[in-house]
Amino acid sequence: MSQSNFLVIMSDEHQGRAMGCAGHDFVKTPNLDRLAARGTRFSEAYTPCPICVPARASFATGKHVHETRLWDNAMPYTGQLPGWGHALQDNSIPVESIGKLHYRSQEDPAGFDVEHIPMMVVGGVGMVWASIRKEDERITPNARMLGGYIGPGESKYTEYDAAVTERTVEWIKQAANRDTPWCLYVGLVAPHFPLIVPEEYYEMYPEGSIPEPELHPKTGYERHPWVEKQNGNFNSEDQFVDATERKRAFSAYYGLVTWLDQNIGLIMDALDASGQTENTTVVYTSDHGDNVGERGLWGKSNLYQESVHIPMIMAGPDVPVGECKTPVSLLDLAHTIPDHFGVAFDGRASHQPLHDVIAAVEQPDRPILSQYHAAGAVSGAYMYKKGRWKLNYYVDFPPELFDLQNDPKEHFDLANDPEYADTLASLEAELRAILDPESVDRIAFADQADLIAFHGGRDAALALGAPGATPPPKV
Repeated sequence: MSQSNFLVIMSDEHQGRAMGCAGHDFVKTPNLDRLAARGTRFSEAYTPCPICVPARASFATGKHVHETRLWDNAMPYTGQLPGWGHALQDNSIPVESIGKLHYRSQEDPAGFDVEHIPMMVVGGVGMVWASIRKEDERITPNARMLGGYIGPGESKYTEYDAAVTERTVEWIKQAANRDTPWCLYVGLVAPHFPLIVPEEYYEMYPEGSIPEPELHPKTGYERHPWVEKQNGNFNSEDQFVDATERKRAFSAYYGLVTWLDQNIGLIMDALDASGQTENTTVVYTSDHGDNVGERGLWGKSNLYQESVHIPMIMAGPDVPVGECKTPVSLLDLAHTIPDHFGVAFDGRASHQPLHDVIAAVEQPDRPILSQYHAAGAVSGAYMYKKGRWKLNYYVDFPPELFDLQNDPKEHFDLANDPEYADTLASLEAELRAILDPESVDRIAFADQADLIAFHGGRDAALALGAPGATPPPKV
């Protein structure tokens, strides 16, 4: 068993490329850059699902969404499926959480000895209305997803992150007196909408200074038909009051990234001040990304890089300094935590502890799966990435194929090009060796239908859950 502590910091909706250490053009993340400078940055890290609750359930259990069958934001983790936290508890490793979990209830045995100010789904049930996905049955939420106000200021989310950070700093100070290694999970909310950020961070990104997205319907880009149908259910960009408010949204998102970075800096400073930095492995990551206006889309919930690619940095004892280009996911992180403490976990050959990934010869062709069966999706969608190639497979819709080596921002869909027919067929065959997309799609819809019936039918379900951002607890 390692004699070092393990600290996991997970943000919400942090786009993978939006860090200075990742080569971003203008975003300011000095503390994350500092963390990366003394550890390993995983430049090819991905979420197993580009929406909060299923991604976090997969991280808790180390299992894919089609294995947990927790498909959307109305199917939160309850602890019924054993996770890495339970593995630590079974071996008397102290494990606690501070902040956002997005599980069902604090009363559930979710794998933590103590859950400090946890943020859970609304009412223990979450967004049941969003489980209604068939095109002719869906509704458009009354409230705007991005929030009623966009711009500088304070929100319940920034207040919550400040409280989570303060509690974490105090927890770390007290942990210096412990005589056994500990594990702490910290859940911060930024840069998740509402797009409101303290003014000093907002002013770092003046309105109108952010470059326009490279792909947009107003400049000739045509959205994929599956994405077009999904966006029709929310149409977030069309909800901006005017062009000025839209510009404020960019400034607020990147301001929230820097606000997040500042809070991470306070946590890192607490480790330093308590003398625990040299004896603590730290991992920073996010549950998924955000489109930030690319393709005229805001939020997450699709398979493009802005949504599925996430930041991941690990630093600590025996962690080398540099970049790891082997593709990894939150499932690998889930297996890293018990492995760090020498604890057995329900592993499989497709998941590897991050320490092993770093130590191995670089594996650029290591495959990654992500999938989406949640809000607005008229059918299941699956990303299968292998090396330079990325397949987006949509049930009942045409696929997309991208060459990320030559087209990292996914401008050119090659699925209809005869020259790449063999590549497309090979990737689909490999995807089908993992799961049957159509069968999984049917199971997801059936499970969601059962959930809706359990809550009293469609009309009752429409009233259950927040229309946008989950409210945080009182702090």
